[in-house]
Amino acid sequence: MKSFALAAILASLSVAFAGGVQAYPGMQQANKPIESTVDLINVLPKTYPIEPVAFSDVDGKALDFSQYKGKVVMVNMWATWCPPCVRELPAIERLATKFKAEEFALLPISIDADGKQQVQPFLTSLGMANFNSYYDPEQNLGQVFPLDTIPATFILDQNGQLIAFVRSFVDWDDAKAVSLIQGFIDKGAKKLN
Repeated sequence: MKSFALAAILASLSVAFAGGVQAYPGMQQANKPIESTVDLINVLPKTYPIEPVAFSDVDGKALDFSQYKGKVVMVNMWATWCPPCVRELPAIERLATKFKAEEFALLPISIDADGKQQVQPFLTSLGMANFNSYYDPEQNLGQVFPLDTIPATFILDQNGQLIAFVRSFVDWDDAKAVSLIQGFIDKGAKKLN
């Protein structure tokens, strides 16, 4: 039930923000101009628990977010048929190189219905044969994340709690993106110490 509630809250936020309605305390958008796509990222006023839901790696091994505890996790939901998603892929791949692997995990998860059989040749055609995508062809993650709009990125803290999200294209090469992620890493490290 909790995961359905999160999906409902996140799904309603874009509608609520479009109409200027406050979804719940602390979620109102600031009345500042958008200077970069990174400014579209919604940082939650408090963390929100995410239940473990399985997705798979390139070998078909089942994974869930609990396996990444201790790291800030950036989940990027994408598909081959989504031009803004594909446009983001090289930048999110570069973003991951800016952080230590023990502090940050990038999980680009394809929702393509044919999974690896469709995605791997597509990535190869883009010159990204070594890009590490994960798969959720059944869209099981829809239990915890709204998947009606992609690209969608969900950021989890070191305890696997949702701390930020964006349901739009973001230029992950922007220095503001690096600063935002590093801030999440630093904040979590302070809590752990």
